[in-house]
Amino acid sequence: MANILVCDDDREIVEAIDIYLSQEGHQIYKAYDGQEALDILENQPVDLLIIDIMMPRIDGIRATLKIRETNPLPIIILSAKSEDADKILGLNIGADDYVTKPFNPLELIARVRSQLRRYTQLGAAVQKDSANVYQVGGLSLDDELKEVRVDGELVRLTPIEYNILLLLMKNPGRVFSINQIYESIWSEEPIAVENTVAVHIRHIREKIEINPREPRYLKVVWGLGYKIEK
Repeated sequence: MANILVCDDDREIVEAIDIYLSQEGHQIYKAYDGQEALDILENQPVDLLIIDIMMPRIDGIRATLKIRETNPLPIIILSAKSEDADKILGLNIGADDYVTKPFNPLELIARVRSQLRRYTQLGAAVQKDSANVYQVGGLSLDDELKEVRVDGELVRLTPIEYNILLLLMKNPGRVFSINQIYESIWSEEPIAVENTVAVHIRHIREKIEINPREPRYLKVVWGLGYKIEK
């Protein structure tokens, strides 16, 4: 089965999750703050992380941000905070799912199964090595199949939207000006093209972002242009 890391400063919750998931046949690693979780990830093969938000030393948000710099493994945030803003924050910074306390053990098990199935069946660990597949977090673009997926779900883009996203995903972290995007996609001299590019960027965000107003992937760099966040 899978190697699952459970991180929460409430030891009783960690032990309870250990019991539930061990009965499913999983190997459980335990951490009680974000730094311990990071240390375990450095030294152990982990297939999925369940992590609390409010913890000492390094909290779940900062730990998730750090993990997402290099590791695409599924992350489920477990927190007592149930407000929509907290859920959106957790998902935007790289988590794949969000479970609120108190939780139903059967629901948590089902979410773990879902994330592991999505991760393994979509070959996330393999896709990142493909020359034709570009992946940032839960966003992937397969240029051979001409497919874009967000957390495993197929997203339908127009040809222009697809080519803009391909340009940005081929160069994660690089900022492209509006003129550079227009010249690359339309192969024409850019003259008063700000609105044209902005409209297509907005449409892409509406399709790939959970909250287009607080984008996780397609970011604006004010006064400079757009980029895909690493």
